[in-house]
Amino acid sequence: MDKAVNRAFGIYIHIPFCKQACHYCDFHFSTSLKKRDDMVTALAKELQLRKDEFKSQTVETIYFGGGTPSLLTIGELHYLIETVYKNYQVSNNPEITLEANPDDLIKASKDNDNIVLGKEKSEFNIFESYKSIGINRLSIGIQSFFESDLKLMNRAHNAVEAKTCLEEATKYFDNISLDLIYGVPGASNTQWLANIEMALSFGVPHISSYALTVEPKTALASFIEKGIIANVDDEQAHDQFHILKATLEASGFVHYELSNFGKDGYFSKNNSAYWQGKSYIGIGPSAHSFNGKQRGWNVKNNSKYINSIMSSQLPIEIENLTLTDQYNEYIMTGLRTIWGVSFDKVELDFGSTYKTYLIAQSKIFINQQLLYIDGAHLRVTKKGQFLSDGISSELFKIN
Repeated sequence: MDKAVNRAFGIYIHIPFCKQACHYCDFHFSTSLKKRDDMVTALAKELQLRKDEFKSQTVETIYFGGGTPSLLTIGELHYLIETVYKNYQVSNNPEITLEANPDDLIKASKDNDNIVLGKEKSEFNIFESYKSIGINRLSIGIQSFFESDLKLMNRAHNAVEAKTCLEEATKYFDNISLDLIYGVPGASNTQWLANIEMALSFGVPHISSYALTVEPKTALASFIEKGIIANVDDEQAHDQFHILKATLEASGFVHYELSNFGKDGYFSKNNSAYWQGKSYIGIGPSAHSFNGKQRGWNVKNNSKYINSIMSSQLPIEIENLTLTDQYNEYIMTGLRTIWGVSFDKVELDFGSTYKTYLIAQSKIFINQQLLYIDGAHLRVTKKGQFLSDGISSELFKIN
């Protein structure tokens, strides 16, 4: 990708392995770990190959996503973090997040972990080890504390492991986010509220919550089509979104992005950067990159990715974003957040015609009390939040 001028950027590292396939997931991953060693080597090499894309700029976030990053050993994670430090300028206190599954966090340590850390097996603690290599934020994929939900989703952990993992994690980490999924067929509003209250009982400062969506070609889509599982009820999902919002805000959380709630000082720096249009490099198969004017994405195939990287070729497709593309993206991300869309920024970055267009297009939604103008910003109302993506698409400009 072309170089871009940014004061800071993020690095996302995609770990494309999982123990098993969740029924709802359409992300890129493999349940075979045969290529794991080669993949880690390739990830490190891609980091090296792309070190000049944001030369003289500073890395402020490193995010291990997936897939299931917690399948990697401490040694493998440490190797990738060290590769970042060796090839990039890194801020003094970067946010380094690891996505993790509960069952991985409470499993017994592996011998190669202990060799890297130089500790006896009896001394090994997964949470202390993560902290020792620089990881300072955990994003834990709980999804639900109910066995029925977890079985429907085909999660690798059970309800007991979900609770045990948080009991342990909160002893060592202050900055923890957990994921919850609402709109699960068969899960009542009462059960959903119990899920939220269980999450709050652990004192975590950040919760990400998403509506269960039926993606094409997933097991969930097949089960619904065959009548094995009831379809997702959009009205119930809408109700559960508002239960989530009311409960978390009453507990001191700020609803700072459509799917994200955080206490003051605990907003995700990595994800906030995406929504605020900052640049990032995506490392690994299927990972996306963005520099403000271009978007790129790596090949969605583990073998092709490894072979290309080991031949020193970046397996990336590039899309040059037009001014209208950039405007539409800003509208989409801005309206999902508490920061909204700045009329001044629209005029400065895209021109007065775009500002005039935005004002005109937004009037119908303002009249419907789905949007409102707050000084020089356009924001969604509480009534409009659940519909923000659809509203944004109506504000898009066509080339």
